[in-house]
Amino acid sequence: MDAYTFVFLRFFFAALIMFAVILLTKNFSFNFNKKRLILFLGFTNGVAYLLQYIGMFYTSASKSSLLVNLTVVWVALLSPMILKEKIRRKKLTGIILSIIGIVFVTTNLDFQSFSTGEIAGDLFMIAAGIVWAFFILYNKPLVNEGKNLIQSLTWLLFFTILPLMPVVPFSAKNFLTLPWEAWSIIIYTAIFCWIIPYYLWSKGLKTISPISSTVILLNEILVATTISTIFLGEILTVASGIGAIFIIMAILLVSI
Repeated sequence: MDAYTFVFLRFFFAALIMFAVILLTKNFSFNFNKKRLILFLGFTNGVAYLLQYIGMFYTSASKSSLLVNLTVVWVALLSPMILKEKIRRKKLTGIILSIIGIVFVTTNLDFQSFSTGEIAGDLFMIAAGIVWAFFILYNKPLVNEGKNLIQSLTWLLFFTILPLMPVVPFSAKNFLTLPWEAWSIIIYTAIFCWIIPYYLWSKGLKTISPISSTVILLNEILVATTISTIFLGEILTVASGIGAIFIIMAILLVSI
């Protein structure tokens, strides 16, 4: 399936699953708290995913991974302005270490692939990272002041679908021809790659800053590297190993 079909169906099913959850738990209500904020977060989340998938058509995989993970930089730059958060020396050191780690892991210090792709694709990926920075930062007041996280998550998912709707007419013909393996991947990613991680991240965001959360989320890179080495037979290079160490050091710095 094409990327637009995948991202739309992923969030469509995530929203349906959460809608079923709030109905079963008798949490359904149109009078939910923070309506405008949840609409903003859902819309920015959908736009960020759309920008990422468009950008991936026009740039290399290594550049995509690097540019999107630079969200940690945008969060650090925007946090003092939006949340008045002070960046102390320990956090700043953690941010610098995380950036070094990202460069090592995503590029393997082979920058030849950076000569491929179009500048438009790079700009789309950078834009996706910046939009996600706003998504991360404005989640902080939602989790601090929101009264019902399950309900907020459900409506956020429905609002995420809005910016993805324009691509549906171009993808609708694919819906009926998808094999069961495709549907299983869509449902798996909806539950295990968005609903559960977002819920856990939101709970954690109650007690830590957005900057710390963004650095800690880089453990995703470490998990992906480990899984690809063990189960996919990919070779862990020296550069990737050094990058992993830098990321671990960054996570420890912002966590203690």
